Amino acid sequence: MSESLTVTRRGALWIGRFRCMASPCEVLIECETQAEAQVLCDLAQREAQRIEHKFSRYRDDNIVHRINAGTGEPLRVDPETARLLDFAHHCYQLSDCYFDITSGILRRAWQFGPGASIPRQTDIDSLLPQVGWQHIRWRDPELEVPAGMEIDFGGIGKEYAVDTVQQLLQHNCSASFLVNFGGDCSASGPLADGSAWMTGIENPRRPGDASAVIQLRQGALATSGDVFKYIQHGDKRYGHILNPRSGWPNPDSPLSVTVAAPTCTEAGILSTLAM
Repeated sequence: MSESLTVTRRGALWIGRFRCMASPCEVLIECETQAEAQVLCDLAQREAQRIEHKFSRYRDDNIVHRINAGTGEPLRVDPETARLLDFAHHCYQLSDCYFDITSGILRRAWQFGPGASIPRQTDIDSLLPQVGWQHIRWRDPELEVPAGMEIDFGGIGKEYAVDTVQQLLQHNCSASFLVNFGGDCSASGPLADGSAWMTGIENPRRPGDASAVIQLRQGALATSGDVFKYIQHGDKRYGHILNPRSGWPNPDSPLSVTVAAPTCTEAGILSTLAM
């Protein structure tokens, strides 16, 4: 499983790099030896891949597929899936129903790849009846999803992976480290000399450049934005974060929002709601 993992040294840090969840992932560890760094980075990669395999909507062999392929009958879920469903329910309530993990089905109308065009209103209208967490019956450990509806953990999956990797590494090493999955990151604590991790915030108008640098000693940062996923139609820009009530992107959203919070999952949901 570690064939795509590389571990290199930069100053006092060992940096493990791999790809997962369609994102570049890296773990920076202030440990002594490459052997120790290799073991820790391999643990991080395996955990990230486990989460992707379990919760990706693109697979046909996981719990999300079983839920989405159902016909409305009750389905018992495992404790980890239950925790994510509880969190999704909490976010739905906190956001006045705007954060809705059933809204992923709108991707059938909206395609944000190269050459994509604005969908027809009739295509969006045909999907809206299948959107709405209020139609889901969730009583831990049983979930009932009406036939034709789907759930999608994509809005919290990468940030959740950062947090689980963070916890796993904390149980297996005492060195300082930073987990960074596609720009969503979490620091275990300051570096050995007491200095902060220097984390760049990508410039939404010039991808690849940093618009700001944040000194992160502990906790997490997450960024939501439409830098790469949008449709330009005339002088209007349509971002990929959709309003589950209307089926359309919210007008005049910022290009990106970065939030600091104790955990990456919290930072991620708040940055998405801010968008």
